[in-house]
Order: sequence, then C-alpha cells, then structure tokens
Amino acid sequence: MSATESIAKPDHADRDETPMIEADRLSKFYGIFAATRDVSFKVYKGEVVAFLGPNGAGKSTTMKILTGYLSPSEGVARIAGHDMNTERLAGSKRLGYLPETGPLYPEMTPFSLLDFFAEARGMNKTLKRERIEKAVDLCALGSVIYKPISKLSKGYRQRVGMAQALIHEPDVLILDEPTSGLDPNQIRGVRQTMKRLGQEKTILLSTHILQEVEAMADRVIMINEGRKVYDGQLADIDPQGKGLDHIFANLTGHDPETGVKLKTGPDGEPILNKRKPDKTISKQSDEDTVDEDTLNEDA
Repeated sequence: MSATESIAKPDHADRDETPMIEADRLSKFYGIFAATRDVSFKVYKGEVVAFLGPNGAGKSTTMKILTGYLSPSEGVARIAGHDMNTERLAGSKRLGYLPETGPLYPEMTPFSLLDFFAEARGMNKTLKRERIEKAVDLCALGSVIYKPISKLSKGYRQRVGMAQALIHEPDVLILDEPTSGLDPNQIRGVRQTMKRLGQEKTILLSTHILQEVEAMADRVIMINEGRKVYDGQLADIDPQGKGLDHIFANLTGHDPETGVKLKTGPDGEPILNKRKPDKTISKQSDEDTVDEDTLNEDA
C-alpha cells in the first residue's frame, strides 16, 4: 500500500444530513509551495475526529481555513453549512476555535478575559454570568479565576483558551493541540471533557500524542505533505494490530522502526535502501584467489 494512498472511506459517506464541518477540495498555495492540496472531508454532529499528520503536513493551515482565519487558494470550507470565506460571521456563531497559541491577553485575569469575549459576542449581563460560570466549571479554572494570565502555568493558560472557545456554547469545536503543555492529570480531565462535549457537539482536534487519539476520538483523518492520506474509523485503521505509531509512520512515509523519512518513487512507494557491494572486499577476494592459484602452480 502506498504511503500516500487513502486506505479507508468513512462510514457516513452517503449521509443526507448537513455536515457540521466540511472541507471541499481545499488548497492553499504560497507561491509555488502548496501548504495543502485538494483536501476534502466531512464531519457530522456527534463525531470526535482526530486530525493527524507530521509537523509541516498542513494541519494548522487546514484548521485556519476551516475557521475562516485564512482564505483558501482553491476550494470551500463550511461550518454548519456556512461558507467561511463569504459567511464567516454566521459560521463563527456556531464555532469555537482553540488555535495552537491561544488568543490570551497576559495582563487580564481569566475572568476579565472571558467577560471580554462574552461581551464581544453580544451577551447580556445575565447570560454572560451564566456562560462564564459554566466555562470556568467545565475547564476547572476556579482556583485561578482572578489571577493575571501572565502568572499562570502553560497548562492553566491552555485551559483559559479552551474556556474562551466554549463561552458561547458553539455546536462545532476545532481544537489545535488542546492537550499541549498539560500534565497527565490535566490531560485526563481534557479527555473526560471531550467525551462529554462529543455527545452533543462536533469536534475536530489535532494532536501529536497518539495515545490521546485512542482515548478521545472515534475517527481519524490524516494528512501528509498537504494531502489527505487516510479517513476512516479508528477501529479500522490497524486491523493487524501493529499499533497506531506504526500506521502513522507508514502513512506519512517514515520507517516505522527508525522514524527516518523514506524516499519515494514516482508511484509514491517508498524506495528501500539497498546495500551496495563492498568493492574493497571484492577486490581483496580476487587478489586472494590469484595468490592461491599462483601458489598451486608453484607447487
């Protein structure tokens, strides 16, 4: 199987309902460089989907296009049916987005930041108080709610970023590395939060921690060098039981044993390194043979 070949199709390919997240042949070019090329997938209500790929594969670029932060060079990104290039405000009302580096103001406290975002979204005083209390409880921020964000640990700052993404109770969550910087206890808390939210919301999350994929997601979309290489159920990705890290390496063109990136031929298949004969040894063997024949003649 080619390292760039999609090996499965999602079970929902023929569903009639409107997808909550849709990438329709998305491409983003910077001059002659393609950050993403012809990426297509759909995510439906109630799905928690892991978005995987090596560094530089195009994950963050794709997520920024889906959220309207970047315009695609080609294709259409839709959130709850809204074109994020032409209907971004309507789509943003349904969307919560946590970028890899969250939109935090270090001089603010978590409370003042959440109050600011809630007001920017047009919430009245009563609704603001209700939503802030709910986000603070969900993200376990009660002990630091009035501390300056600049004084918080990376894990707590990540939680504040998560809270701002949830403040307006969106139908869709797009989370770029949501467990980055968290300790094991905090990661377990994020797992439980994702499971609760996934029952009623649509979640697309990227992560480099493959164990988190197995703990939080039920479907995997993988891209490599800007192209989609896998889209299918988590239960179907490893039928031979080799392990998700082995499958990840194979689909992204790396040696599963060493992690070294493999060269590929025109057909996309890895080119295996073949050991060349040692010319020095061969030459020495020839000389040994000659010397033995000479000795035999002398005898």
